[in-house]
Amino acid sequence: MKQSVAKRATILGEYIKQNGATVRHTAGVFNISKSTVHKDVTI
Repeated sequence: MKQSVAKRATILGEYIKQNGATVRHTAGVFNISKSTVHKDVTI
């Protein structure tokens, strides 16, 4: 998942909202760390 942080944050945020997903589940789906997901969606 190599892309700009803003684009990645948008994709992650949309996924979480549409699926009611947790940070842990989202991290697993996108194969990134929970810390990365949390950092990106809380900026």
